[in-house]
Amino acid sequence: MKSLHRHILLVLFWAITCFPVLAQTTLLKGKVLDANNKPVAEADVFIENTAFITQTNAQGEFQLSFNLQGDFVLAVFKEGLKSERIPIQTSALPQSLIIRLEALEQMLEQVTIESERGENGLRRLNSIEGTSIYEAKKTEVIILKDIDANLATNNARQVYAKVSGLNIWESDGAGIQLGIGGRGLSPNRTSNFNTRQNGYDISADALGYPESYYTPPAEALESIEVVRGAASLQYGTQFGGMLNFVMKRGPEDKKIEVTTRQSVGSWGLFNSFNSVGGKLGGLDYYVYYQRKQGNGWRPNSGFEVDNLFADFNWQLTDKLFVCVEYTHMNYLAQQPGGLSDAFYAEDPRQSIRERNWFKVDWNLFANIIEYKFNDKTKLNIRTFGLIAGRDALGNLGLITRGDDLTAPRNLLTDDYRNWGSEARLAHYFSLGSQLGAFVVGGRYYEGHSTKQQGFANASKNPDFFYLNPENPGESDYRFPSQNVAGFIETILPLSEKITVTPGIRFEHIVTRADGYYNLINRDNAGNIIFQDTIFENRTRERSFVLGGIGLSYKPNDRMEVYANFSQNYRAINFNDIRVVNPNISVDPNIQDEEGYNADLGIRGKLKPWFQVDYTVFYLRYNDRIGAILTRELDPNTGVNRIVRRRSNIADAEIVGIESFMEVQMGQWLFKKPVHRLSVFTNIALLSGRYLNSQEAAAEGKKVELIPGYNLKTGANYKWRGLSVSGQFTAMGEQYTDATNAIASPDAVSGIIPSYYVADLSASYAWKNWKLESGINNLTDNRYFTRRAEGYPGPGIIPADGRNYYIALQFKLGY
Repeated sequence: MKSLHRHILLVLFWAITCFPVLAQTTLLKGKVLDANNKPVAEADVFIENTAFITQTNAQGEFQLSFNLQGDFVLAVFKEGLKSERIPIQTSALPQSLIIRLEALEQMLEQVTIESERGENGLRRLNSIEGTSIYEAKKTEVIILKDIDANLATNNARQVYAKVSGLNIWESDGAGIQLGIGGRGLSPNRTSNFNTRQNGYDISADALGYPESYYTPPAEALESIEVVRGAASLQYGTQFGGMLNFVMKRGPEDKKIEVTTRQSVGSWGLFNSFNSVGGKLGGLDYYVYYQRKQGNGWRPNSGFEVDNLFADFNWQLTDKLFVCVEYTHMNYLAQQPGGLSDAFYAEDPRQSIRERNWFKVDWNLFANIIEYKFNDKTKLNIRTFGLIAGRDALGNLGLITRGDDLTAPRNLLTDDYRNWGSEARLAHYFSLGSQLGAFVVGGRYYEGHSTKQQGFANASKNPDFFYLNPENPGESDYRFPSQNVAGFIETILPLSEKITVTPGIRFEHIVTRADGYYNLINRDNAGNIIFQDTIFENRTRERSFVLGGIGLSYKPNDRMEVYANFSQNYRAINFNDIRVVNPNISVDPNIQDEEGYNADLGIRGKLKPWFQVDYTVFYLRYNDRIGAILTRELDPNTGVNRIVRRRSNIADAEIVGIESFMEVQMGQWLFKKPVHRLSVFTNIALLSGRYLNSQEAAAEGKKVELIPGYNLKTGANYKWRGLSVSGQFTAMGEQYTDATNAIASPDAVSGIIPSYYVADLSASYAWKNWKLESGINNLTDNRYFTRRAEGYPGPGIIPADGRNYYIALQFKLGY
């Protein structure tokens, strides 16, 4: 308790010492109108290369407080309108400004106007956006409207092409679930990122089971924000950082706008995405429904998906904004199972499981309140909840054994009931002649997850019910969890070009497990020879403080050199421990992980047509959790057998270089290019080793899930309404366990060989119509990116072969 008090006092002391005295400021007033002299609400008005920023109110009016010496450029940005840049002389400061923003509709048909905020589908987050600080952090923002990709299948290889170093699991060709990781972190359902939608959590249980079974359709997204490990101070303790899906909103210049997208593709793919949005008085609304179905590349891999999203926003006053959102997703998918190395070599398209099914039902609720005290201070409160479940049904046995069609199937049923609330207060302040900012916030979260595991019938149908509902047969658990957190992070300007960003986070985490599991030993004929029921009631409670600091140097308005250091922490969860899986055993004494991320980078534009982002990183793990092949006594035979065991393997370190370059060839060669051609390349070079291991088999071995190289390169050509993109991806080989096994009899451990894959996409827009088409895996390569322990395996999960898609979009509004 004394430790808890000491941590709280430390946070309060930090907040008091970081709260600066306000200095004299200058006030600039104005109004932003569109081409029809109508007010433009929620336009960003900011001074370039500073943190001075505000937004227009419902009448298009703004007031911007600042403290600067010398002349500057005032920028005005509003999505869908042409940005404006106005030089301002402080010696002749206007009393009021009238700024008009023109529409972007095919101006001269030969010149493409881009916003100041993004370029060719990628931008960085500003130093502070809303009530979050991103100064000196490695960030990327993917702008979906600028990307040529197979959006019907959420093709992650294309969507995340310009984010360097991401490792993508391609075990779901329909794009229902996303699996990305980076820097040696497992891509398994993106569990090493704090995954959010419009700023609130969407994972199953942020503490007890941080996996994401729901991924929003790419067709519904405005952008995707990716913040690397330094996000631990504001968004939780995860090593990976934060991933935030930003949904589209209804257009503010139309009362109603209807969009319909119909897509078809290989293997019976059909995707229908339909949305309606607009603005009625003070209400901005956006609603979509998606229906997707298909047969899949392999036999026994059909799927049906339904997505629904509703977003309602009210600007009640100039100061108060309220948002209410609801998300529903359900899907049913048959899973063809994994393959052994021999089966994969024989035919990657084959399936030897036809009784495996997976079902998900997801319901997300969110309420967002923003209150703007003045131009300097804003409060944001997000309250969110989840009512969801997922059921996995089938044969989890070794893939080297046939499926006894008369034997009962294994059924795992999870239910998630959680809620949380986060409050953030952002405040700008003057420090001498420079402007700084700080964000202080708190979080309360409760998770109530349940898991049952037992036996279901032997049919081939998706019958998700237990043979004995009162006693499922293998385990029945409750996993309550609780989290209280507080943080503060501040941007302190040391000079006009240098800022330092210190931060601190306090965490109090409680995880519990209450239930039972059955120890069942069988003979070789499958008869039960021993059975015992083990009851558990366990609690883990911990409190700790994480710290971090960033440094940014901007030599000019185009380039930045930055560095950051942030501590990370990953709490183990009982939910993961108590799954009865014949392919893996779990150390009951497994402990939490802790460590840190450090980045050193340079980014910006060397020339107006040449953009770069280079980062050197170092990631340190203490007590890293991993899997190791070891010998364990088989209770059925009384002899030692080789098993895959998850435990705290060792300390580990991972180092790497992540680079991105993009050249606008047209701007380079011509002053006013009619045809636009851009070429990008990103490559990550990584290395990781286990250190100080008590497992001799792991000491000095390479960390799993780290390809030696990760290359993505591509080109985009645009002319009038035509856009064509090609992309090439190449990945080095990677191990899947800490012993660096080349192969194993169950195919769960082993090498993931190097591979390459190419994609081609194109789109053409004409008036209210847009036609899109493309080919994924152009050369029809055979490769895989994952060896699964359980569902959707176990064993090798092949990636999809060559496939085609075509989509037609129509948009109409008034």
